[in-house]
Amino acid sequence: MSSKPTATIASWPRPPRESEVQPVLTDLLDLASDFPILSRKVRDGKPLVYLDTGATSQKPRQVLDAEREFNELHNAAVHRGAHQIAEEATEAFEAARSAVARFVGADVGEIVWTKNATEALNLIANGFLNASLGRGGSSASRYKLGPEDEIVVTELEHHANLVPWQELAAKTGARLRWIPVTGEGRLDLQQLEVINERTRVVAFTHASNVTGAITDVATILDRAQSVGAYTVLDACQSAAHLPVDFHQLGIDFAVFSGHKMLGPTGVGALYGRRELLEALPPFLTGGSMVEVVTMEETTFMPPPQRFEAGTQMVAQTVGMRAAVDYLGAVGMGRVAAHEDHLAGILLEGLTQVPGVRLLGPTSSEQRLAVFAFDVPGVHPHDVGQVLDDQGIAVRVGHHCAQPVHRSFGVHASTRASAGVYTTTADVEAFIDGLHKVVKFFA
Repeated sequence: MSSKPTATIASWPRPPRESEVQPVLTDLLDLASDFPILSRKVRDGKPLVYLDTGATSQKPRQVLDAEREFNELHNAAVHRGAHQIAEEATEAFEAARSAVARFVGADVGEIVWTKNATEALNLIANGFLNASLGRGGSSASRYKLGPEDEIVVTELEHHANLVPWQELAAKTGARLRWIPVTGEGRLDLQQLEVINERTRVVAFTHASNVTGAITDVATILDRAQSVGAYTVLDACQSAAHLPVDFHQLGIDFAVFSGHKMLGPTGVGALYGRRELLEALPPFLTGGSMVEVVTMEETTFMPPPQRFEAGTQMVAQTVGMRAAVDYLGAVGMGRVAAHEDHLAGILLEGLTQVPGVRLLGPTSSEQRLAVFAFDVPGVHPHDVGQVLDDQGIAVRVGHHCAQPVHRSFGVHASTRASAGVYTTTADVEAFIDGLHKVVKFFA
């Protein structure tokens, strides 16, 4: 077997077989040539080393081409009009839904387009709120919340999976509780008694965007189901890095975002079990999601259209389809193995940089190649600036996750995060650059 697979996705007419991806190689994947931005120079001609995938991933040429082709040849409003390009646009829009559903292990009618995962989470939370206000009829009564009820989140959550539940609790009188984080940056599953017979919703991340820790979904799900609570999974950090099957997981709702999985910005998706979506009142209302409108009242379409008010982001859904097709052709097992290999190199390298404190698991088991760290006495913005001067792009700040940073006793951190296009050379450049940072500020 050659030392690395052929670079372009065009060479993969089918997902690779298991026998074709073993053993794990030094560079399991070499796909950077598919991503035009990775060939550019920054900061006075330095090659770009992009390690901010956890914030926004880069797009392969196949995604850029798909979106451009749609706009050039097929752009029209979907589910409206009888002319040819409107039919083509609608077909592309729904074909994208089917492709994304297959990618995450869902039925096509269980995928709702949203503009991002944040909107998807607000859609769920506000659906519960509308049910609590009496909207949605008898079928929605299952979602009613009151002062006797509790909502459980975790200390690891991105603000998008925390603030909407805080708001729901404040508006319904329900109590918000949370699963704490251990000193290693994993959820403390010894504290699952926080999920009890009063719990109505358990919302949690599949993988932390700060510590990189992968959640033991089955354990939390078993506890939640034992008390009849609804489960909501934030899969933003997992969908592009791990094989994901929502039916197999048994989750009730899940959200993910296109721009974190090689796709365009402005598009994301909500997964919901069909019978649950059918009972959930809509959050956004207007055109395209209605059946009959009179001056007195309106009836709504069944899901997923019920939750897709207004003109949709059609070109972006086409781009998202190209992204999941790309990942699927590479093979998600192959992607996960590649990134697990990079995580091991990152972990070893970070532990050898003097003074650097890792905010997260010190083992590569059950973690992503996402590493937030603190350099004591040096502000993360200064760390990021010195790395940027070397052409290395990382994230600095609290990463929209203040509570978990507070649990580590810091206000912010520097974060390096890898993706399918990241190479060992990128990781080695980052580790070398971090040594220079420490030396510079010493």
